[in-house]
Amino acid sequence: MRFRTLAAGLLISGLALSACGKEGGPTDAGNGDGDGNGGAQPLTYQVAENVSVEGSPTFQDMKAKGHPVVGVKEDQPGLGYKDPTTGEYSGFDIEIARYVAAKLGFEPGTIEYKPVPSAGREQAIINGDVHYYVGTYTINDKRKEQVAFAGPYFVAGQGLLVREDNTDITGKDSLQGKTVCSVTGSTPIQRVRDQNLTDKIVELQTYSQCVNQLVQGQVDAVTTDDAILKGYAAQEPDKFKVVGDTFSEEPYGIGMPKGDKALRDKVNDILEESLQNGDWEKIYDATLGKSGAPAEKPTIDRY
Repeated sequence: MRFRTLAAGLLISGLALSACGKEGGPTDAGNGDGDGNGGAQPLTYQVAENVSVEGSPTFQDMKAKGHPVVGVKEDQPGLGYKDPTTGEYSGFDIEIARYVAAKLGFEPGTIEYKPVPSAGREQAIINGDVHYYVGTYTINDKRKEQVAFAGPYFVAGQGLLVREDNTDITGKDSLQGKTVCSVTGSTPIQRVRDQNLTDKIVELQTYSQCVNQLVQGQVDAVTTDDAILKGYAAQEPDKFKVVGDTFSEEPYGIGMPKGDKALRDKVNDILEESLQNGDWEKIYDATLGKSGAPAEKPTIDRY
């Protein structure tokens, strides 16, 4: 298979990789230092040519449209985030989506991003509104009844975000007497209750509200998937840090139509390649890795 090289410029503006052009195509953004990428080396993806995925109606539809339609989140810094001013998408999930597109033979700049909230993910895939979905999408048996998953490309777990100068909280076992914030009705906050980690709990509508209260000193920690927390820490490493070991397991997968085994196998091969050739680490280091928190490479589950 022949390849052509595509450089995806690395823009460091608060966090990670950004893009513009058609629905967020790669670009370099100058910052006054002359290299156009914040001083970091640009990520480079190899865009495969003459790709064939025999037996995949989803891939055939991508070819017919001339580009993939990818479901994403747009409100998670460091993972899937759309800049409200520029319309640019950035983050770890976005870069995984671009990497997969490149290996399927599509220039990442041609991706059509379609923001889909968590509650609508299965239906968007079933309806064919998106070809695949990359957005903190935990693989579980219930969801497998409706859609297929490639991956996991990341294994998250419930974690804790604290202020950078905090030395009291080092993990879940140090939360007694501390005030913890999460989203109303969320699994993470229920786990705090179930495990009796603290009786001082604040529930708000969004994680950004929790983070604002953390800045103001009204809460001591924010809890949810560590990947989401790493995004906030990567955005402002001088203010926040992620501490302690995770205390749940959330394998993030790429969602796609349930019956399209050919595409699932192909995307699993693509993810496996990224884990073996170092591309996965490059993507992590350029996005969530800016939080200062390390990550372990996942193991692909070819169920």
